[in-house]
Amino acid sequence: MFRRRLRLSAVAGACLLVAASAATSGAPAGAAPADEPTVQVTIDSFGPVAPKPGQPVVIKGRVTNTSSVTFNDPQALACIDRTRLASTAALDAIPTEQNIPLNDRDSCSNLTNDEQTFQPFDKPLAPKETVAFSLTVPWKEWRITDQTGVYVVGVTFRGQPPENGRMMAGRARVLMPVLGKQPLTRAVNTALVIPLRHRPTQLGGRNFANESLAQALAPTGSLGRLLALGKKHRVTWLVDPAMLDEIRQLAKGYVILGQNGQTTPGTGQAVATSWLQEFDAGRTRGNQVVLLPYGDPDVAGLLDAGDPLKKLVAQARTKTERSGGELAPGFTNGLALEGGAAASRYLGAASGGFAGSTPNDLNLVTSSSWSAADRPVLTSTPVYDVLTPGSPDQSVRTVIADSSLTAGGPDAGTADNPLQVRQRFAAVTALIAAAGKTTASVVALPPRGWDSDGAATTALAASLSLPWIKATDVAAVVAAAPRPQTAKPPTARRTNGTLTESQLNGIKQLDTATTTMRNLLVDATQLPEVMAQALLRSTSAGWAGFPDEARAFTAIELGSANQQLGKVRLVNASVDRGLRKEIKVNLAGSKGTFPLTITNDTESSVRVGIVVTPANRSDLKIQPLGTVVLAPGQKWTPRITASAEQNGLIRANAQVTTAGGEPVGKSQELLIQASQYGSVGWILVGAACALLFGTSFVRIYRRVRIERRNPAAVSTETADPAHDRPEANDVPETPGPSLKEGVGSKDG
Repeated sequence: MFRRRLRLSAVAGACLLVAASAATSGAPAGAAPADEPTVQVTIDSFGPVAPKPGQPVVIKGRVTNTSSVTFNDPQALACIDRTRLASTAALDAIPTEQNIPLNDRDSCSNLTNDEQTFQPFDKPLAPKETVAFSLTVPWKEWRITDQTGVYVVGVTFRGQPPENGRMMAGRARVLMPVLGKQPLTRAVNTALVIPLRHRPTQLGGRNFANESLAQALAPTGSLGRLLALGKKHRVTWLVDPAMLDEIRQLAKGYVILGQNGQTTPGTGQAVATSWLQEFDAGRTRGNQVVLLPYGDPDVAGLLDAGDPLKKLVAQARTKTERSGGELAPGFTNGLALEGGAAASRYLGAASGGFAGSTPNDLNLVTSSSWSAADRPVLTSTPVYDVLTPGSPDQSVRTVIADSSLTAGGPDAGTADNPLQVRQRFAAVTALIAAAGKTTASVVALPPRGWDSDGAATTALAASLSLPWIKATDVAAVVAAAPRPQTAKPPTARRTNGTLTESQLNGIKQLDTATTTMRNLLVDATQLPEVMAQALLRSTSAGWAGFPDEARAFTAIELGSANQQLGKVRLVNASVDRGLRKEIKVNLAGSKGTFPLTITNDTESSVRVGIVVTPANRSDLKIQPLGTVVLAPGQKWTPRITASAEQNGLIRANAQVTTAGGEPVGKSQELLIQASQYGSVGWILVGAACALLFGTSFVRIYRRVRIERRNPAAVSTETADPAHDRPEANDVPETPGPSLKEGVGSKDG
């Protein structure tokens, strides 16, 4: 037994003599130059989280050969950078060493004096092969002081590739907070804010685009796992109220709308019902709920786009106030900005000035929005009055979430690794707890897209049980700082939105259609709620990474809005039969009228007008008409007064409009036949009538004169046409005087 141990120690010692100056940083294999063989080192467990002097540390994990060569004499070794880090700023300044070849990284010194601190592997490590390691580091092997501080430790992999010398081919690092002999001087009030949001999937009513939301609500889904954290820990929920509306509809029943227009029954009704019940139960237990602007809009993108889109930010905030603040006073109306979107021009514009805003509204931003040099100090309180030049109040009460709490390990690519997140959180809060005696409060807010499966957030929530942590909510943190200090706003690029130009153009079209429908209604509050909700959902920052879904959503909602506008239209029998034909009218003379009929097939009263404009001639003049109110199902047939200076066919367009002149739906083509004989025609008709009546009068006058001069010619008896004629009695009729006599004579 003694021989075997001696042999093992000798082999290990020989290996470690070559490795004495090797570096031990948790850089992924891809960080090394392309021609350098690499091995991926992964640390799966580290305990205890924050050791005290005298306690050994156990590090377990695995190594995977990601190169195409075999490493002979492979081994894993514990390492440490003995520089004591005593401030959060020092943690933020740890270099990733990504620009240094793996074999040259020497910041983490290998531990070689105790065989527990390294592990030789039994056989060469072939390509794609994975082996586990377990290292135990006695306290004395760290060779550090017994003061509270944070150290960078890790595990390195060493081996010999073919035709090459022995080298370090992999390294992983982790933060190790040490609790010194002197006890920590204060507790750290910690509010963990957990976002509950999902990109929109509801297309209106019972129709949904896909099952992604229902799948996320399942106990194993991202939203299901995050919600479960509220059962064991005091947390603050950051929720998109549009998502809550969608979940409520899922619970009532829904269908999935396919690309061919066919629907299939949804499968997540029971899951949605269960999720809502647990959400309400969490609120009852005291977990604070902060509601985001409705639809979780891309605030920076909308404000950068200018009119008409920038008004949607205020509409989203008002919608949240009315759906959450007024209907359920337990909600807090909130705003969450990160990165460049936290600049003063966005924070000042989005934090107030909307209908329903109150001093109790919550504004959350992340500290990573500032550069390291300009970042406000967050070791005592996260509440500041951030200066916002140009806003009405010149400053905004803001809660700054400490981004370092969710920064992960010292190596690149570890920001959402659960173990690295836990160690970072413990390190930062331990330093804050040791930094003074006054009350200290911090807010942890995972950034958007940070934790796809909820595992890292689960690690954060578990860290709330650390002995120096006192879990609280954001409301308590704000209440503890009634007179906060001021802070300069972060600087940002010229534009900071996440939505693409194409997505913004689609939103503009949908906004135009929705605004037209609202202005068309006599009572603007009767705008169908689904239209207003769809517009706000189309602005969601959650569309980032899902451009095809975003495009399809906006196209469907735009088609639905245009369909509603199409119910207020000009009546055209050809169009009604599915034919695209123009309306034909005649204009007799230089001035005349013709009828057009508008129908209202919506379920609300509308105020409409009609505008006719020529398409091919400028001599057509139309007398303007006023607007009228049409009840549901009612029609209106005004007579359009028009004039034209020339004969011929005039093409024109008839457009239904709102009271403000906005076009409603598509225009209808008119063919106007103008007959320009009006004045001359009426003169000729008048002259013909005068000639007719004149000649008739002359003939009547002459006849009267004849009768007066020869009364005998007029018989006072009326003859019987059937019996008093001579021919009727077989007596030949005697011819009388010819009519020609006297006609045209001197006496006639």
